[in-house]
Amino acid sequence: MFNFSANHLLLLSRTEGRSCVVFVMRDDSTRRVYRLYDFSKSQIITSGQYYCVSGKVNSADKLYLAVESVKPDTKHLLPSNAHVPADGAGGSSMR
Repeated sequence: MFNFSANHLLLLSRTEGRSCVVFVMRDDSTRRVYRLYDFSKSQIITSGQYYCVSGKVNSADKLYLAVESVKPDTKHLLPSNAHVPADGAGGSSMR
C-alpha cells in the first residue's frame, strides 16, 4: 500500500454497492479519470465543485484507490453561472 492525493477533481458519477461507494472523478488539470472507492460510505461528494482527495492505493489483486479524506478544493473554484442583475440589485451594498 502507498499514499495518493489529487486536487482539482470533479465528480462524474457515483455508484453505491454493497461494500462501498464508487466515485468516478476527473482531474481537470490533467484530464485523468480516477475510480475512487469509499469503503466507509461516509464521504459526501457532490457535483458542481472541485475536491482534494487523499487515501491509499491497495493493490492486492486489483488496484483500488481507497478514499480516506475529501475536502473542497478552495484553490480551484468553478466559475459561477449565477445571474447578476444589470442594475446592481442583488444584495451588495454600495456606499
